[in-house]
Amino acid sequence: MSRKQKTFIWIAVALAVSGVTTIRVVRTWRSPTNPILLTGAVLRQDPDPRKQTPIPNTKVTALGGLSSAETTSDASGLFKLTVRPSLVPGRRITMTFEHAEYKPLEITEGGGDLLYVVRMEPLVRHPVPVPDHATPPAKAAQISNVRVRYSFKNQTTVNVGSVARQFQVVNTGDVPCRGKRPCSPDGKWKASIGSLSLDAQEGNVFQNVRASCIAGPCPFTRIEPDNLSRPARNIQITALIWSDTASFLVEAEVTRTLATDTVRHSFPFITDQTMTFALPATAEGLSVVADLNGEEIVFPLGPKLAMSWATCSVEVPPGGNKIYRCEVKPGYQVQP
Repeated sequence: MSRKQKTFIWIAVALAVSGVTTIRVVRTWRSPTNPILLTGAVLRQDPDPRKQTPIPNTKVTALGGLSSAETTSDASGLFKLTVRPSLVPGRRITMTFEHAEYKPLEITEGGGDLLYVVRMEPLVRHPVPVPDHATPPAKAAQISNVRVRYSFKNQTTVNVGSVARQFQVVNTGDVPCRGKRPCSPDGKWKASIGSLSLDAQEGNVFQNVRASCIAGPCPFTRIEPDNLSRPARNIQITALIWSDTASFLVEAEVTRTLATDTVRHSFPFITDQTMTFALPATAEGLSVVADLNGEEIVFPLGPKLAMSWATCSVEVPPGGNKIYRCEVKPGYQVQP
């Protein structure tokens, strides 16, 4: 019997002698708190749900006990971070949200399994669009007639010419082969072989190649290859004749495949001061064309999506299409 067991028995006996008949042993268990995944979306605060657009590049910081985590919202406003609130059950978690164009926000939650939807108030509220007959504010540059221009690669096959070449294979008929090749397919008659090689030149291919016997004892000839349907830059036609001399004709079209840029236009969906538009994944040369104070200007976005009057981001969801969102900067007024 261990020392602890002996001590426990002596205490029990002492309590029984003193008249205490019930013993309650209380043990407190503290197990490590599992990591908590915080998932949510950051939106622009507005009473109209159609104008509660996502806010990308928002700095999100979470504090819980001695644990902290930090992340940035993506183009759709989504954020995910993991914290360990500590060993104390029910420890509350504080999350702060910071963005250069919005008022800082702080919330405190219990850290449950929730989807957090956080709405941030803009630092500058854009003025209400004025009627056409009214004079717009002098300090607000007017953006109107907005459209998106992009291009994508398209391959076009064009006909650049045709070819018709004749060649002749000389032979004398009715001469036994006697094992001296070439011979007729059955090995009985002496035969001759002739060929024609053609080159379509760099960047071109032959299509719809046709080879045929046009003169002489054509029933006693054979042309190879017999299948010429595949486009090729170089072709070689071989003819076997096991009777008298015969003539052959080779015809084909010469084609070239060109890569061209096809230009397309799209019109963004504008709500308040946010523009949203979707483009195919293969879109290139993206630019925004708009009238700035009545003058048409082309604003190339480029890989960094940089534009003087708007801050843009892109999201690529499953499916391949790209979703662009552009938040108009203060000092500019966009007309839907």
